Amino acid sequence: MKNELKIFFTALMFFTRIPCSAWVGYTPEYLERSTRYFPLIGFIVGSISGGVFYLSQLFLPVSISLVLSMLAGILTTGAFHEDGLADVCDGFGGGWTKEKILEIMKDSRIGTYGVIGLVLILLSKYLLSLELAGISTIYLIGVIFLGHILSRLNAATVILFFEYSREDATSKVKPVAKKLRLSDYIVALAIGLIPLVGMAYYLSFLIVFIIVPLIILMIYLGRYFNKWIGGFTGDCLGTVQQLSEIVIYIFMLAIWKYI
Repeated sequence: MKNELKIFFTALMFFTRIPCSAWVGYTPEYLERSTRYFPLIGFIVGSISGGVFYLSQLFLPVSISLVLSMLAGILTTGAFHEDGLADVCDGFGGGWTKEKILEIMKDSRIGTYGVIGLVLILLSKYLLSLELAGISTIYLIGVIFLGHILSRLNAATVILFFEYSREDATSKVKPVAKKLRLSDYIVALAIGLIPLVGMAYYLSFLIVFIIVPLIILMIYLGRYFNKWIGGFTGDCLGTVQQLSEIVIYIFMLAIWKYI
């Protein structure tokens, strides 16, 4: 049980800014196995984002509440995934070889492609959330939970089915699990499917079909990264998480008319 707690707190320590006790420590093995708790980290971040939105919309306009909710999520993770997205946009937008792509991704400075990527992803989240809020406050909060959880499960799926880029030795160091045991993935899958099954039960079984576009996105991005840099990196996983979240919001908005 103590080791299991250390594995969980390792995930919490690396993928959020939530303070953790010094007894947790760090080992590469714990980092590898912490992937099993990616969806649970999504539950925590989703709880904070959804909670901030719910409380703030009691006193403030929905538009302002959404901004505060997004800000809460970003502060909780330290913009960890958004930073990965920006690096990937810069690297793949400005590089034409493995070496050049990874060299650009290593640069801590943000370029034009990165700025455009961040603006578009944040604007998309805001506008989609605004439309979902127009349907129902509770529905939006449910989608926020689902988005944070399933998007991280999709990132874990990339680790399971694709290889870590060996060329990443020249990239900047980021904590990332390079391999994923099937047993650990099953745990992540079980955690990730709980909210999906719950929403499908209470609203409509059609919601489970969200896995289709997520699988398509996962396969496409995994193969794309493999083609250009020989596998995924930590920044690539951040990109998968961010784009998966957008796909979930779009799907849940589109499916509402059939629920």
